[in-house]
Amino acid sequence: MEMKIYKNEARKRYETLFHDKIAFIEYIEAKNAVYLTHTEVPASLEGRGIGSKLIKNVLDILMEKDAKLAPLCPFVAAFIRKNPVYKSLLASGYHV
Repeated sequence: MEMKIYKNEARKRYETLFHDKIAFIEYIEAKNAVYLTHTEVPASLEGRGIGSKLIKNVLDILMEKDAKLAPLCPFVAAFIRKNPVYKSLLASGYHV
């Protein structure tokens, strides 16, 4: 499943469109880190792995930018626990 990620700066979220529905991760950009605060997948799309794929793609984008991450969203934190390659993104003082 090909997934395109769009950074919607006006709404402060990374988005993807799937079957005319938007799944997203809300963020806050700060001086020291990008805070991923909430992930939402429409109920009609749940159970298809869309949330995990969205998180992976957003983390890959942040990795390319050498950004530091504060995973405030429990779903993002759980994804990083299961995929430790992304632990290098964690800002100082953040653990999953």
